[in-house]
Amino acid sequence: MGAPVNVIEGSQIWVEDPEVSWIDGQVIKINGNEVEVQISEEKTVVANLSRIHPKDEETPADGLEDMTKLSYLHEPGVLHNLATRYQLNKIYTYSGGILIAINPFQRLPDLYDAHMMATYKGARLGELSPHVFAIADVAYRAMINEGKSNSILVSGESGAGKTETTKMLMQYFAYLGGHKHAEGRTVEQQVLESNPVLEAFGNAKTVRNNNSSRFGKFVELQFDKYGRISGAAIRTYLLERSRVCQISDPERNYHCFYLLCAAPQEEIKKYKLGHPQTFHYLNQSTCYELDGVNDSHDFLATRKAMDVVGISHKEQDAIFRVVASILHLGNVTFAKGEEIDSSVLEDDKSKFHLQTAAELLMCNPEALEGALLKRVMVTPEEVIKRCLDPYGAVVSRDGLAKTLYSRLFDWLVNKINISIGQDSNSKHLIGILDIYGFESFKSNSFEQFCINFTNEKLQQHFNQHVFKMEQEEYMKDEINWSYIDYVDNQDVLDLIEKKTGGVISLLDEACMFPKSTHETFAEKLYQTFKSHKRFIKPKLTRSDFVIAHYAGEVQYQSDQFLDKNKDYVVPEHQDLLTASECPFVAALFPPFPDETTKTSNKSSKFSSIGSRFKLQLNQLMETLNSTEPHYIRCVKPNNLFQPGIFENANVVHQLRCGGVFEAIKISCSGYPSHKTFDEFLYRFGLLAPEVLSETVACEKILEKLGLAGAQIGKTKIFLRAGQMADLNARRAQKLGDAAKIIQRRSKTYVARKHFVSALKASTTMQSICRGMLASNFYTIMRKDAASLKIQTNWRWHVFTKNYNLLRNSTIALQSGIRAILAREKFIHRRNSKTATVIQAHWRGHRVLSFCKRLVKATIVIQCRWRGLVARRELHKLKMASRETGALQEANSKLKKQVEDLKSQLQLERRLRADLERKLHQSSDGMGTRGIEENTLPEDEVAEIRTDETFSVSEATRVPVEHTEKIEAQTLDVENTEKIEALTLEVEKLKDLLQSEKQRADDLERRYADALETVKGKQQKLEETERRVHQLQESLNRMIYSMSGQFSELKMILAASSNSTSTSEFVAREDHDDDSSASSDTTSTDSDFTFPAPSATPPNFNNNSGAFQLIVQDLSTAEGSGTENWKNGREGAFDDFF
Repeated sequence: MGAPVNVIEGSQIWVEDPEVSWIDGQVIKINGNEVEVQISEEKTVVANLSRIHPKDEETPADGLEDMTKLSYLHEPGVLHNLATRYQLNKIYTYSGGILIAINPFQRLPDLYDAHMMATYKGARLGELSPHVFAIADVAYRAMINEGKSNSILVSGESGAGKTETTKMLMQYFAYLGGHKHAEGRTVEQQVLESNPVLEAFGNAKTVRNNNSSRFGKFVELQFDKYGRISGAAIRTYLLERSRVCQISDPERNYHCFYLLCAAPQEEIKKYKLGHPQTFHYLNQSTCYELDGVNDSHDFLATRKAMDVVGISHKEQDAIFRVVASILHLGNVTFAKGEEIDSSVLEDDKSKFHLQTAAELLMCNPEALEGALLKRVMVTPEEVIKRCLDPYGAVVSRDGLAKTLYSRLFDWLVNKINISIGQDSNSKHLIGILDIYGFESFKSNSFEQFCINFTNEKLQQHFNQHVFKMEQEEYMKDEINWSYIDYVDNQDVLDLIEKKTGGVISLLDEACMFPKSTHETFAEKLYQTFKSHKRFIKPKLTRSDFVIAHYAGEVQYQSDQFLDKNKDYVVPEHQDLLTASECPFVAALFPPFPDETTKTSNKSSKFSSIGSRFKLQLNQLMETLNSTEPHYIRCVKPNNLFQPGIFENANVVHQLRCGGVFEAIKISCSGYPSHKTFDEFLYRFGLLAPEVLSETVACEKILEKLGLAGAQIGKTKIFLRAGQMADLNARRAQKLGDAAKIIQRRSKTYVARKHFVSALKASTTMQSICRGMLASNFYTIMRKDAASLKIQTNWRWHVFTKNYNLLRNSTIALQSGIRAILAREKFIHRRNSKTATVIQAHWRGHRVLSFCKRLVKATIVIQCRWRGLVARRELHKLKMASRETGALQEANSKLKKQVEDLKSQLQLERRLRADLERKLHQSSDGMGTRGIEENTLPEDEVAEIRTDETFSVSEATRVPVEHTEKIEAQTLDVENTEKIEALTLEVEKLKDLLQSEKQRADDLERRYADALETVKGKQQKLEETERRVHQLQESLNRMIYSMSGQFSELKMILAASSNSTSTSEFVAREDHDDDSSASSDTTSTDSDFTFPAPSATPPNFNNNSGAFQLIVQDLSTAEGSGTENWKNGREGAFDDFF
C-alpha cells in the first residue's frame, strides 16, 4: 500500500488530510517524486507519490456491496465506500466473507422484520444486499449441509452495536431453527430473555458507551439432527472485577448497584440503602443517572427477567443481599491502631456498615472484622496472627468485595445455563462470540492488556481465515500462489503468552514473591525484552511499557498489574463466608477440596488471573478452530451517538483495530485485484484491439504493458498491488490521445463546413437583409409615430390620474385637517366662552361691589364738597348780604342747584337699583342655563352665551376710571379648589385601596406559609408521637424486665437498713446491670434505634431515699394487681427517667 503509484496529470487521487484522514483531488503537476494536487478551487497541496492513492471514478453512486470488487483496494477507497453507503442508510457492507456493520444510532424496523427474515432464508451470500441475516443464514446452511459446526465472531469497540447485532443473530436463528408451536418457553427465548440479567450485572457506563459489556460472552446454540435448537450454553470471559472498587469520572459502576439503590422503599429499608452518592464504590464518579434511563423501571424489569430465567424469589433476595453487602463493605474505613502496623475501624459509621454487611451476609460481625484486619500465617513451628495496616485492610476489603461479585456473576451464568438446558446428544452448534474490541486509552491497565491479548489472538485467527479464503480463490482458478506471504502477529503472541519468558509468566513469577513491586516487575520486562522489536521502553517513566500491537502501539501502566493478577482467596474470607448462615452465600464459597479439618493450611492459595484467562482463551480458540468462522466487524461512526454523522478518523481507527486493514494488507500481499475476462476486456480491451480471443487478448495486454507478476486463471485475471493503477493510467493516456485526435478532426470538419455554408448564405442573406432593413426601417418609423402618440396619451392619462389622485388626497387631507382644526377651535372657543362668562360674572360682581363703595364714597365726598362750596358761597353771600338783590339772586341759584343735586341723586339711586336687579337675575339664571347648554345645539349655546355676555357687560359698564386699573381675576377659583380637593381625595382613596390590596396579599401569603408550617409541624408531631410510642414500649419492656430485680433490691434494703452506704452501693450496681440489660433488649427487639435513657439519674448517688421511694412505689404497684401495676410502674418511673 505504500509503493509509488503510476499517475499522470489530471488523474483523480486520494491524498492524506489531518482533519478527514483522506480527501480527493486532481493532479495538476508532477515534479519527480512529488505531485501538486488541487483539492478545492482555492487550495492545493504537495504530496509524495508514495503517500497518495488513485481514485476509481467509475464507482457507483451508492457504493459497492462487496469491497473486494473495488478497483483499488486501499484505505481511502474502503473508507469512501463505507461513508457513501452509510449516508444512504446502507449500514452493512461485505469485504469478501466479512460483514462490516456500522451503527446507525437509530431504529430501522423494516430492516429486521419477519419479511426480511423470509427474504434472506436460503439465499446465497452476495445474492442479496449485505445483511447480518445473510451471515447467519450462511452459517446455518453450512451446518445443515456440511454437518460442521460454525461460529460467528462479533467484535468492535464499545458502542459499536455488538450486543444488538448478537440479538439480531439470535432472533434469526430462532426464526430458522426455533420451535414454532412449542409449549412454554423455547431455548432461544430463554437465551434472549437472559440478556437483561447479564446486562444488569455485567454491563456498565464507560466514556464511549452507556451500556458497555465488561465481559466477553460466547453463546453456543446446540442443534438437533432436524436443525432445530435443542440447547444452549453461555460462556463468559474476563469480567472486569476492578470496576467493583474503582471507577473513574464520568463512568459508572455495574448497573445492578444503581438499580438496587432505585428499588422500592421496602427494598431500600430492608437492605439499609440510600442514594448512590452515599457509597464509596459509587461516589468516585459524579455520574449517578443516565439520560433516558429509569433505574426504578429497570430494577423491576430485571426482577421480571430473573423470574423468567428460573431464579426463585428466595435466590433473588439472596443475590441482592450480596450486592447490598458489597456497597456497605465499601463504606468501611480504617485508621491506625495502637499497635505497630495495625488498624481498627475508623468511626461509628464504619461499625454500622460492617454490622449491616455482616447481617446481610449472615455471618459473625466480629469474625468479619477480624477477617478484614488480620491474617493467619502457618509455619512448621506455629500459627502466627498478623495485623494489617490501614492500607492492607483496604486491600483486604476490596479483595473481598471483588471476590463476592465475581462469584455472584459466575453463579448467575451457571444458573442461566442450568435454566436453559443443554443437549448432550447434539453434534452441531453455532457459536456467537460477543467480545470487546481493541482498547487504547490514556491510562491502560491489566484489563486493557488482557483485552488486547484477546484481540491479538482473534486477529491471528482472522488473518489465517482471510489468507485461507485467498488461497481458496487462487486454487479455484489454479494459479501459482506458493510464494505468497502475509503479515503474521505470532511474535506479539509469543511476547505475551510464552511459557518461559512471556509477559504473563513474568507477571505470575513476580506475584509469587511478597517483596515484588510493579517497579521490579517493569525492570524485569525491560531486561528480558530489551531487544524485542515489539516491546518498547518509554522515556521519562520507570514502570510503563509499550507493546506494538497489530492496531498500533499501546502504553501500559504496570502500577496495579500485580494486584489485579492475584486471584487467591484469603483463607479468612473463605472460612468466614463458608460458615455463613445464608445457604446462598455459603454455596458461593465451597470449601477447598483438600480441606478436611478446621486446622487446615491457612496460607493463601494463589491463582493467576492472567494464566487462567490465557487458558480460557486457548480453549476458546480451540472451539473456534474446530468450527467454520464467520466475521462481523461492528463500527461506531461517531462519538456523539447521533445518526447521519460519519467521522473518518474515528472509523479508520476502528477498521485498523478490527483488522480490516490487516485483511487488506493480506490481500495486497497476493493479488488484491480480481477481474473476470469480460470485465477486464470491457475496461482494458482498447489497449490491444487487434486480438479477438479473450485469453489471448488478456495475455497480449499484460505482455504489452510489461506487468510482471500478474497471473491469468481459468475465469479471472489476478493483478498485483499497483498494477490496476498502471492499467488505468495507460488506459487513460490512450483514451486521452484518441480524444485529442478525434477532437482535432471533428473541429476541422465542423469549421470547414461552417465556412462553406456561411459563404453560400452570405450573398442571399445580404439581399434579403437589405430589403428587410428597409421594411424594418419603415416599420420602425410607423412604430415610432404610434409609440409617440401612445406615449402622449398614456402620459396624459397617467398625469391626469396622478393629478386627480393627488387632488382627492389633498382635499381629503385638507378636510381632515380642517375638521381637526375646527374641532380644536370649537373646543377652544367653547372653553374660552365658558371662561369668559365665568370671568364676566366674577368681574360684574367685583365691579358691582366696587361701584357700591364708590357711589357711597362719591356721595359722601360730594356732600362734603358741596357743603364746603355752600359754606364758601354762604360766606360770600353774607359778605354781599347787604345787597338784597344779590342775595335773592344767589338764593334762587342755590335752590336751583339743590334741586339739580336731588334729581341727580335720585337718578343715581334708580340706576343703582336697576343694576342690582340685573346682577341678581343674571346670577340666578347661570345655573339653569349651564345645564341646558349640554342639550342645546352648539349654535344656540353660543348665541345664549353671547347675549348673556353682552347683557352683563352692558349692565356692568360703569364710567368709572378706577375700573380699568383692577387686575383680571377668574371666577373659577372656587371650582378649581373643589376639583383639586376632590382629586386629592380620589388619590387618597386609590392609595388606601392599593394598601388594602397589598395587605390582603400579604395576609394570603402569610396564611399559605402558616399552612405549610402547620403541615411540617404536624408531620414532625406525628413522627415524634411515633418515636414516643416506640420509646414508651421500650421503657415498658425494660421496666418489666427490671421489676423482679427491684423486688429483690427492696428485700435487700429492708434487711440491711442499718448499713446505708453498703445498700446504696449494691442498689447502684444492680441498677446499672439491669439498665444495660434493658438497653440490649431495646436495641434487639425494636426495629428502630433510639438513644437509651441514662441508667443513673442526676444526683442519684447522693440521694438514696429517691431509690427507696421508687422501690416502695413498685412494691405498692405490685400489690394493686396486674392492670394497676402497669399504670403504677409507668407513674413510678416518670420522674426517674
